[in-house]
Amino acid sequence: MSFCGVIVETAMNITFPTLMKEFGVATNTVQWMTTLYLLVVAALVPLSATFKRRFKMRSLFLVAISFFIIGVVLDGIAPAFWVLLLGRGIQGLGTGIALPLMFNIILEQVPQSKVGMMMGIGTMITGVAPAIGPTFGGLVVSAFGWRYVFVFLLPVLVFALVLGLLCIRQKTPVSAVHVDALSVALIVVTFCSLIFGISNLGSQAFMSLSVGGALLLGIVALALFTRRSLTIKQPIINLRLFTTRAFTLSVLCFTALQIAALGLSFLLPNYIQLVNGNSALQAGLIVLPGAVLGAILGPLSGRLYDHVGAAIPLRTGAVLTIVGTAVMFVFGRSLGNGLIIATYTFFMAGMGLSYGNIMTSGLSFLDVAQQSDGNAIFNTVQQFAAALGTSMAAAMVAAGQKAASNQAVGTANGTTNALLVLLVLVVVELFIALINTHKQAATH
Repeated sequence: MSFCGVIVETAMNITFPTLMKEFGVATNTVQWMTTLYLLVVAALVPLSATFKRRFKMRSLFLVAISFFIIGVVLDGIAPAFWVLLLGRGIQGLGTGIALPLMFNIILEQVPQSKVGMMMGIGTMITGVAPAIGPTFGGLVVSAFGWRYVFVFLLPVLVFALVLGLLCIRQKTPVSAVHVDALSVALIVVTFCSLIFGISNLGSQAFMSLSVGGALLLGIVALALFTRRSLTIKQPIINLRLFTTRAFTLSVLCFTALQIAALGLSFLLPNYIQLVNGNSALQAGLIVLPGAVLGAILGPLSGRLYDHVGAAIPLRTGAVLTIVGTAVMFVFGRSLGNGLIIATYTFFMAGMGLSYGNIMTSGLSFLDVAQQSDGNAIFNTVQQFAAALGTSMAAAMVAAGQKAASNQAVGTANGTTNALLVLLVLVVVELFIALINTHKQAATH
């Protein structure tokens, strides 16, 4: 189910040019298909530690998959763009419960000697599946039409439902845990305001209510949420975990890499179609080699982590993502398909080596009792950073298109500007990884 939830994010990215024509919407409007979904997920994920304590795992799974199936059906029959958005939001409710549930099961039930490998498989789904999405989306759109992206998910979800009923077991007792409604409201306001403001940067003035006003509201809501979380007895996210320096650095690494990954998953399919003039299917096939390599390296790098620690996979992965992003940026206005294949393969190799291990390494700095809260933080950051990466990329491309004489030139200019931002992020990620793994490397 987590696979369905994540793969559909970027499967829809490749349909954006088609949806823009069919429903008459602009680039920075159609990207809400992904952003709204990610925001709903991000608003629910912080509750995962509370849900785990209060409800049985199987009950959580049944609620999650029911939401997802309803959302998929709505999107498959959507007569208007707002119905598409509604369906995506309902799917977000399902994924917001399912993703952290998957990691909590791994952390609670997998033997310690295999945690790295299983976290590698789990984060392969959430980190590498977005790269497979464009290929899936491209094939479906070219052969059947965009609605079949959702139609083909239904049998997979039914299969997941059967597996969940057969396999999910309850290992820990549940108890009545209070959910602070004000904290939930502040999280929703924080995420929605920040992402709304960022998504409008390319089309509105910074001092407007839809940009500056939204960003200010998001910052104020975040400050209020932080203050409340540090003062109540049962916060929905234990922010005191950030007093552990190594954990905090791991979260920063994770955030930078996730923004870069989802930014690229928006930029490249649109570039291939709008600048290079290729079909949705061709766009999907062009990013496929990188996706496959990243998928293979995910669990293998987890095994490597189990044997040699975090330093080697994290540092090597960071260097590969920098190489791939840097070359894309240098040739940003004339990225041929062959160069995209090569550079994206470098980037996804780096993702496969480091993505899951950042999370595993970060959680290893916490006590066992704190790991469900740490998992909630990582999954919250993951969804927020994904929404941020998509919104930022869409805003910069929209700004480039607005300033240029034609769509192709504008898309190329906007993509190049966005790639510069992503390059800065992955360089920062390397420096943080070097700092965070220095002590681990010395003691291994």
